[in-house]
Amino acid sequence: MALLPIEAVRDGILTDPSIYPQSIDIVREAALFVRLDQAAFRAASFLDDRMLSPDLSGRWVRFDELSPLTARLSLGMPTAGRAPLHFIFHTGHVGSTLLSRLLDDVGGVLGLREPQPLRTLGAALADLDGPTALVSPARWKELLDLQLACWSRGYGDTTAVVLKATSSTAPCGEWMLDALPEARALLMNLAPEPYLATLLAGENSRLDLRGQAQGRMQRLMRLASPDLPALHALGTGELAALSWTVETLTHRLLERRFGARVRRVDFDDLLGDPSATMRAICAHLAIAAPESHFSGIARSATLTRYSKAPDHAYSPDLRRRILADARARHADEIALGLRWIATFSNAFPDLGAALSA
Repeated sequence: MALLPIEAVRDGILTDPSIYPQSIDIVREAALFVRLDQAAFRAASFLDDRMLSPDLSGRWVRFDELSPLTARLSLGMPTAGRAPLHFIFHTGHVGSTLLSRLLDDVGGVLGLREPQPLRTLGAALADLDGPTALVSPARWKELLDLQLACWSRGYGDTTAVVLKATSSTAPCGEWMLDALPEARALLMNLAPEPYLATLLAGENSRLDLRGQAQGRMQRLMRLASPDLPALHALGTGELAALSWTVETLTHRLLERRFGARVRRVDFDDLLGDPSATMRAICAHLAIAAPESHFSGIARSATLTRYSKAPDHAYSPDLRRRILADARARHADEIALGLRWIATFSNAFPDLGAALSA
């Protein structure tokens, strides 16, 4: 990776979205800035280390060097190049990348998909007030404000920026929506049974679920009770149920706090009637598009590709066949997962009511 001049970071951090904070390292106490063009943002399914290449130029900047730059950024005042910033929070594997790409197709929308710094900040938030925290609450907030300001920068034709978060980072949503009073959010999900079938259809489902299980269980313990079944005793269907439960409850907390600023989106609704669903989503985010755009969405090439790897064909019909196969092969695990949700809801009636709302 070629070295990005420090002057490029200092001059571009205010208004140039191409000077992009790709990573923050709390151990190293530094942030990595890289130079991206508009096409790179559109192509990237994940703004994490998978998008790095030897062709990029970049530079690590220490947090103490960033502080003076952060002081120049004001989230509450209009700045040249600033665009409205909105968010997609989701439970994972529920079509959020497809939604992000469909929003890219509207025109004027800059999509940011799963920026790595948000994952880092989300992990740090979990123990921010405890003795194991490596970053102070003040520094954490400073880093979040820096990211929000950088994510808000647009190109000349950008009318809105829509950031798709990683599923586990929804607890940051309260901080992000508080910091940006005009921001709105979409909460993307599925009903429990199709969610479980979707997760169990994946070849690496158990590995993925186990990889995030500890963090999700810790979050659920804070919401419900420290007396929950041990993770090692849970099967794959129950781990998927745990994931759906904690992420859905996090969405409900955002709904309770921010009301009309957040809107639920069901993936099955999006696939069943993409025109009506996208029309409602764009209205919620105040993203303008002609009626001809919405009426033509069902014929969009985006709906025929796998959104995380657009080189591969995919379609709603293929998804239906995959889910039918998963339901046949994993009926027992799906049943166990649904029973886990029911047992949890009975044990914690207030949370159960929120889940069924």
